[in-house]
Formats: sequence, structure tokens, C-alpha cells
Amino acid sequence: KFDLEGIDEVRRKFFGTLFNTYSFFSLYANIDDFSYREAPVPLKERQEIDRWILSLLHSLVEKVDHEYAAYEPTNATRLIMAFVDEHLSNWYVRLCRRRFWKGDYSQDKIAAYQTLYDCLVTIAKLMAPVAPMFADWLYKNLNEATHREGHQSVHLADFPVPDTTFIDTALEQRMDYAQRISSLVLSIRKKEGHRVRQPLTKILLPILDPEFINQVEDVKELILSEVNVKQIEYITDTDGFITKKAKANFKTLGKVLGKSMKAGAEAISEMSQQQIASLEKTGTFLLQLDSEKFELTTEDVEISFDEIPGWQVAVDRDITVALDITLNESLIAEGIARELVNRIQNIRKTLDFAVTDRILVEIQHHETILEAVNLFGEYIQNEVLANGIQLSEATDGELVEITEDLFLRIAVKKAQ
Repeated sequence: KFDLEGIDEVRRKFFGTLFNTYSFFSLYANIDDFSYREAPVPLKERQEIDRWILSLLHSLVEKVDHEYAAYEPTNATRLIMAFVDEHLSNWYVRLCRRRFWKGDYSQDKIAAYQTLYDCLVTIAKLMAPVAPMFADWLYKNLNEATHREGHQSVHLADFPVPDTTFIDTALEQRMDYAQRISSLVLSIRKKEGHRVRQPLTKILLPILDPEFINQVEDVKELILSEVNVKQIEYITDTDGFITKKAKANFKTLGKVLGKSMKAGAEAISEMSQQQIASLEKTGTFLLQLDSEKFELTTEDVEISFDEIPGWQVAVDRDITVALDITLNESLIAEGIARELVNRIQNIRKTLDFAVTDRILVEIQHHETILEAVNLFGEYIQNEVLANGIQLSEATDGELVEITEDLFLRIAVKKAQ
């Protein structure tokens, strides 16, 4: 089977993403003249996010090698694509950008360069059997700048071997929690129309087990920063805050239950909160119908929630998230302040100001932004390096969208 649209999707989602990741790396590596001349920074001295991506990388090498050995290149390719898109680009590089931007050539910055370099070189080797030309181009660009390996081509290099000392399954688990919780919260935000710059008050997480709390606490600040929420609280199933309902998925259960379908559907609809929680946690549920037993999976049961006023709920397998979407005046003002910072920064870039230039800001007066400037004026000034912010009835500045249906003019000039 051949599908031109499928080819284009892979070009964009995988090759485009990998190319952009390499371009980001090469841009800053050239600015800092990074050529891997320093000794590798010890693993224990690197940030947790470095250790996490390297743990995932070596786990990936192990899995991809297994799939190739089993003559399953499609499975191997999908593993590589998921690593590049979901983890390397959308999580590691995005969360580490400031480490590459900052001016000092510190050990932390070197560790970031070394980590990303090792990931890119390893990806080139892993993808070489299925994408030989792109893999060779990527490998040569990297290796010719560092001369770390004496091979003229990726196809002359040894295939990667996983180093189990890099693999930390507990670290992978808690970062997986961070990614999935963040994804659920962001999906609720999108559904409700709340921009990420709009702060929200609270996330509630039903507890899976005591270790779940410990794991999430270790990445709590990362989650809160990523989704722009003030706090995380944990609740137990006995709190009764989130009431779940189970419903039979007739598409999958028809073959399993056969003539017992009607009785099975009724039994599933009567599942208790504890039974639903057990299904979510273990992935299976033993359904007893008279003398017969049927093992059900999460695919066989559709789980929904009762509406909670002021809250929205989302679920990803064993993780449930409840997000407080209620806004008060202070939260709205802070959200507008963040929007103003973004628009002023964009104008700075358009005017090609140096990052150290101090500025003066004049914003068209409007009641909607008055509270934001009064409460968060100092924050706005610090973020955009402004010596002052003035509200004016008339300004000849750039017309920008602040919030939906609100357009104001903002003038920015260098401070004398």
C-alpha cells in the first residue's frame, strides 16, 4: 500500500521535527563553538531532565534493537518516531531552551549540549537501516564537527549498544506522569478555551497508590510551570469528589460475551467506584456472570464522569485529572498581564531591539487591562525590561490582540 498523504505526514511529523531539532542544536552549538572538546559531564552531575532523556534513549536502543532482530522494522521505526516527536523535541528541547540561550558557557550548558548531541547521533544510527540518506547526512554533520568517531559514514559505524547504567525506570515513570498530567490539563484548557497564559487555581489528582504521590511531588514544579496552575492537591477515592460511571463498549465486547452481552452490559453499568479504579490501575477486570467468568480490559469498558460545577475532568488510562476552571478577578488580571508581556516582547523582536535594551511602553487605555497593570505592573516591567508603563487614551503604536475581541495599540521605544 502506498499513500502520498502518509508520506507527507511522516515528512512533517518526523523528518521535519528531527531537522528542526538538529537546526536548533547546530545554531547554538555554532554560537558557543561547542565541539564536544570537553570531557563528558558525569551523569550524576547533570540535571534530572538530562538523565531522563538519556535513560529513555538507552531504553529505546534496547527496544529498537529487539524489533530489528525480530524483522519488525515498522515497530522499530514507530518507536524512533515517538521518541523524537513526543520526548526529544516536544519535551526535552522545549523545556531546556533557556539552558542553550543563556550567555555563560557553564557546565550545565555543556551538559545540555552533550546530552542533545548524544541523542541526535544515536538517533542517526538507529534510523540508518530504514532512512539511510537522512541518517548519513545527520551523522556526518554532527561527527565532522566533533571528530568523536573515525567513520566517514553512519553505515560504517557500530550499531548502538544500550548502557543499563543510564536506565532509570523510576525517573522514566515520574516524567511519564508529568507528561501525561500536563497533556490532560492542556487538553481541558483547549476544550474550555482557556489560553495557557491564563493562570488557574488548582489540579486535583485521585491517588493511585502512596508511591504515586511521591513520584508526582518530584515533578510537581515542572507540571505547574508547564500548565500554568497554582497548586496540585491529592484526593482518595473515598472523598467521592469524582464519581465515575462504567458502560460496556459493544464493539469489543460482542465477540467476548456473545449471548451474555445483555447481562454483561448491565453488570458493567453497576460496577462500583472501587471496581472501576481497579480496572484503571491494573488494566483488567474479571466479570462474573452466573458460572462463567470473562476477563475484560480497559478497551471493553467506557468510563465517564458526573459533571462537577466549576471543574473539568479528563482521564488517560490510570491517571485522572480534575481542573478547577473557575476564574476570579486576580487570576484574570494575571492572565492579561502575561498576554501583555508576550505582545510587548513580540514588538521588541519586530523592532530588532537588543535583549539588554531598556524600553518605555505606552498602552492604549482600556478598563479590561487596568487591573492587570495596577496589580502586575512591576512583573510586566521586569519581564520586558521596561523603565515604565504608561496608559494613554491615544497612541500610535502597533495594534495587537490582547484577548479575544480586544485589540489595543502598544507603542514601544528605547529608553534614553
